[in-house]
Amino acid sequence: MAEQNRLDGKVCLITGATGGIGLETAKALARLGATPLLVGRDPGRTQAAVAAVREAAPGATVESFLADLASLQSVRELAAAVRARTARLDVLINNAGLIIDRRQVTVDGFEATLATNHLAPFLLTNLLLDLLRASPSARIINVSSQGHRLARLDFNDLQSERGYDGIRVYGNSKLANILFTHALAKRLKGSRVTTNALHPGVVRTGFGLNSQGIFKHLIKLGAPFMLSAERGARTSVYLASSPEVADVSGQYFIKCRPVKPSSAARDDALAERLWQVSAQLTGVQT
Repeated sequence: MAEQNRLDGKVCLITGATGGIGLETAKALARLGATPLLVGRDPGRTQAAVAAVREAAPGATVESFLADLASLQSVRELAAAVRARTARLDVLINNAGLIIDRRQVTVDGFEATLATNHLAPFLLTNLLLDLLRASPSARIINVSSQGHRLARLDFNDLQSERGYDGIRVYGNSKLANILFTHALAKRLKGSRVTTNALHPGVVRTGFGLNSQGIFKHLIKLGAPFMLSAERGARTSVYLASSPEVADVSGQYFIKCRPVKPSSAARDDALAERLWQVSAQLTGVQT
């Protein structure tokens, strides 16, 4: 197991924390002494997640926030609630993710996978940057996927209006996660804040089961061959806690080791263009 540090007194915000990798990440961080702030969409599942973390780490301080990351207004309200709760943030884990087999549109008019998997963490991170900068040393962790290797961003059809394939659109959003990490690391250079992306492995969770038809059945059939959520959380926990990566930023990790992502994910011009387009779509001042 890769080296970890105690996180006593550190405040860690985890999106998508009501199940799967997010919940196991929250449990592990609580065991290391952190104060996990869990973000969920459903009140009942969120309360259950808080109880599960408290059971896993007796005595831990655990709090929760409700947010629908498909809504930019809800993301803004989440950021405001976090700011009201704490004057500093030590770890931000953008873990929430969505994969669907039919095109859906959010309340803001964006394709749902792009909105949830990329625009939400882009906006939330930017809204919380000053809290992260207020920490003696802070870490931003973006959960991506090896699915990014099949992706190709088309800025003329970023919303996938001209044809929709759930796996391709998901891959595009995971490429966007790494490009965001790349561009953010450049902007954070010289600060006490680092950012890295990761592939958690192919993990057996409830992920993708909100889809319909053959896509949902394929996920169920593959479940016995997938990693447990606890194993899938290991790289997120490592990036949040290990002294080995205290000064590492802008990298992509698999199994707690840096790995070179696709050539598209390393494209400076592509990363910068995506940043500018994302800022325009979310209203972030650049």
